[in-house]
Amino acid sequence: MRPFLKFGFALLILAVVAGGCDLIRWKNEEKVKSPGPRPIARVNDQYLYEDELAGIVAQKSTPEDSTARVTAYVNSWIRKQLIIQEAAKRMDIDEAEVERKVLDYRYSLIGYAYQNFYIRQHLNDTISDQEIVDYYHQHTDNFTLKQNIVRGTYIKIPKTAPRTNKVKDMLFSRKDKDLEELRSYCLSFSTAYHLSDSSWMEFDKLVVNSPIAEIPNKIQFLKTNPYYETNDAEFIYFLKVDDYKISDNVSPLEFVKEDIRNILLNKRKVELARALEDEVYENAVKQKNFEIFDR
Repeated sequence: MRPFLKFGFALLILAVVAGGCDLIRWKNEEKVKSPGPRPIARVNDQYLYEDELAGIVAQKSTPEDSTARVTAYVNSWIRKQLIIQEAAKRMDIDEAEVERKVLDYRYSLIGYAYQNFYIRQHLNDTISDQEIVDYYHQHTDNFTLKQNIVRGTYIKIPKTAPRTNKVKDMLFSRKDKDLEELRSYCLSFSTAYHLSDSSWMEFDKLVVNSPIAEIPNKIQFLKTNPYYETNDAEFIYFLKVDDYKISDNVSPLEFVKEDIRNILLNKRKVELARALEDEVYENAVKQKNFEIFDR
């Protein structure tokens, strides 16, 4: 953009944001004299008017942010108008098809926004454990593991950490005080750790950035190594596997529980959206709000 146009845009936008200055006239274009919205920009015979900028700038925006946002919008509008007008010159445009797509897009903006509003007001997002169990057993084939998963403990500590020779003893201890000491030790010295609990984890994600991740046959490794300890130049790695499941087997319910909860919630949302459309349509039929004419 030429310097004088940049300067013109800045003044123009300040007028829109602050409501102070008169609009800058475009080169070779007379100022519109008829009453009504003031023009902001022009591309050939198409104008962008001041009232079309409503909502572009947030109420709490700084003058700098407001100017930048309006500038970006005006430049975007100009580019789009240039493409539209170039397309009209170079090709035949099916206006009816364009209007159908505009209607679809309008529906996607307004209709979907209302559906989401309706869903937020009517959705029961409480999913019982029994519903999850029932869905799991009814759709077991949908929950085949795509990766190896484990339950266990993984600890990565620098070689310079103190008492590294005690980590294995704490790891295998069944005493509560030793487990608490291990947790405190990991918080203080480990670079990465996951202590044994009831949760399942993807094996590759658990041992990422360790020599264990480079082992080629993970399935054989899991079958033969309930405990594994290794090191590299900087770190020592401890892995204790309490349980594992191999890829291509059925996933444990615990591993997919949240996925099933989301599936059931989405099903409810779809049902609510469909119910909304049916309700609006049926009410319109009763009130004779629409009719279809013979063709």
